[in-house]
Amino acid sequence: MSIFAEAIDDLFADPNIARDAIWRAAGAGSGVAIRAVVRRPEAISTFGDTRLVTPVALVDLRVAEAPTIAAGDTIEIDGDILLVQGEPVRDAERLIWTVEGRSP
Repeated sequence: MSIFAEAIDDLFADPNIARDAIWRAAGAGSGVAIRAVVRRPEAISTFGDTRLVTPVALVDLRVAEAPTIAAGDTIEIDGDILLVQGEPVRDAERLIWTVEGRSP
């Protein structure tokens, strides 16, 4: 195991950073217990002269726990369900997925 993988495991084990979650593949009834790091930044976009600020939910997951996550899957965190939208993106080390979620 690389030093990066060990550091990622430590971060996802930290209760101050990551939370317990359930990942459900689209169409699957049962879920898989995973750890998730949730970020809720605001996205700023423009439309003509108008500036739009919208909330975004970004979730980081370990590839080892959710190897086939895709658009249409759901992630449940603390009773809130997020629908994965768009294509998940992996980091340079291919250890972490970053997915964008929205309320279904």
